[in-house]
Amino acid sequence: MLQILLVTLPFFALIAAGYAAARTGALPLAAIPALNAFVLYFALPCMLFRFGAGAPIEQLLDAGVALVWGLCALAVVGLTVGLARRQGIGWNDAAFGALVAAFPNTGFMGLPLLIAILGAQAASPMIITIAFDLVLTSSLCIALSRLDGADAHGPSRAARQALRGIVQNPMPWAIVLGGAASALRFQLWAPVERTVAMLGDAASPVALFTIGAVLARSALLAREHRASARVAQAMGSGAPAPAPAQPRPADLLSVAAIKLVAHPLLVYGAGRAAMALGVPLAPSALVAIVLVAALPSASNVALLAERFGADNGRIARIILWTTAAAFFSFPFAVGWVGET
Repeated sequence: MLQILLVTLPFFALIAAGYAAARTGALPLAAIPALNAFVLYFALPCMLFRFGAGAPIEQLLDAGVALVWGLCALAVVGLTVGLARRQGIGWNDAAFGALVAAFPNTGFMGLPLLIAILGAQAASPMIITIAFDLVLTSSLCIALSRLDGADAHGPSRAARQALRGIVQNPMPWAIVLGGAASALRFQLWAPVERTVAMLGDAASPVALFTIGAVLARSALLAREHRASARVAQAMGSGAPAPAPAQPRPADLLSVAAIKLVAHPLLVYGAGRAAMALGVPLAPSALVAIVLVAALPSASNVALLAERFGADNGRIARIILWTTAAAFFSFPFAVGWVGET
């Protein structure tokens, strides 16, 4: 466990550094979208392309990984949406709560962290999980979020929005191009290859630093909102505007528990069952996707929630809770999977 903590500590230290930089003002909040854009549109696609191009094409088409991961992702979405609807939460917030429970931070945190722990062979299963979550899990949850007050054109609008989000996201395209390069054994021109390599190498530190900054920004904005509400209440002559409803701790805890506990256990159980039934799934690939499921929630879900009008404060809190808890739970998951 100590060795695992020593490996994971630098990754969480970079998150903490980004959090401290934003909280202290060393990193202006206005600069955070630029950092996020650099990772999303330049560094991370280059990393994914390199891993895809360097992996044998048969590893990128691992049906066993796709089957186990896909079934478990759908199960997590169904479970989280069902619990939220029973608590009276609307479809929009329920859908993005399900997405934050089913979508791990594979791109920003998982790729650098698991490759450091498991080696380069962990990249191929992770790329499959990223592709599934970006294309199918996100599209399903966006479609479910549109069920609140849907009119006759609701389903078609939801489908267009989901398709637009997929087309405009560079990460699936990087995965597709990397797979095509692997299949065709295509090699980039040496100067271009070095440029792509430099951008890909920048993805891990900048992405982890940006995660911390995004979490700090959410905390600062929430504090500013509470302060402005108190000032308005003290100076206003009439009744103050009602404060937005705060998510219940039980709701946040249930989603965080699904993400960090139920999701990896479900993937492990489904993987073992699939292997017993003869589904081709390598033990090393199962270890990789179980640890992917044990990662905290993806920070880009907060951006999607804001875009589609969901309770972004609720989503940001879940991301913060799972990221903080993962500092302790993830090394435990690594040790547990290694023993089993």
